[in-house]
Amino acid sequence: MSRHTPSMSVMVAAARKAARGLQRDFGEVENLQVSLKGPANFVTAADKKAEKVIFQELSKARPGYGFLMEEGGVVEGADKSHRWIIDPLDGTTNFLHGIPMFSISIGLEREGQIVAGLVYNPISDEMFIAEKGQGAFLNDRRIRVAARRELAQSVVACGTPDLGRPEHERYLTELRQVMLQVAGVRRMGSAALDLAYVAAGRFDAYWEANLAPWDVAAGIILVREAGGFVSDLSGREDMLKTGGILAGNETLHRQLGDVLKKAHKPAV
Repeated sequence: MSRHTPSMSVMVAAARKAARGLQRDFGEVENLQVSLKGPANFVTAADKKAEKVIFQELSKARPGYGFLMEEGGVVEGADKSHRWIIDPLDGTTNFLHGIPMFSISIGLEREGQIVAGLVYNPISDEMFIAEKGQGAFLNDRRIRVAARRELAQSVVACGTPDLGRPEHERYLTELRQVMLQVAGVRRMGSAALDLAYVAAGRFDAYWEANLAPWDVAAGIILVREAGGFVSDLSGREDMLKTGGILAGNETLHRQLGDVLKKAHKPAV
């Protein structure tokens, strides 16, 4: 633990404290599956409860920092140069169905740049952390993006648009092209974990559209500190604004980007 800066120690402590409640609540979800009321309201409560714990812990440790949170929205701080970006439960649909693939995501922004990130899966007890210039780690073991250079040997992660969103056709067009080029496609249901898995070399690359800043803030620095490349879907650095993300090692980031562009070119 000696590697952690004071800020990262604060983030880890807040995530672990919130995780205890999520672990308990996840154990209850299966009992709720059979009730007529259903577990949806329960999950919303679990989400809010976890966010409150994180908010309280971080506020206590760093008074004055601002917040951008999935549930609580924007909280302005006296310190305008620092902001926490938090998703207390990324992967609520998985949580709701008793699937143990969800995460707590905490990013720290300084002067508009993400300088630290944490993604924690409370069920597998996997803690992914990264700080600017310090490298990326999984449970204190150094991680790096995968070294594969061919899409044909790669497993690529993605996210499918939610019910009722207009992007299904666009996504299906992209998926069709990607499936023709890669060894496998995976859809996990937590963008924060997808990025953490790219950082750890489990996924070779990942793309998704329409994400919120709290889905990706921590994951962006994880991938970069693990030696990978992250951009939005048009190759720019506007991930937090455009909501699109493309991640992988340098070669696969470029190759997957080319495949996605090709998917939208009109047939000649």
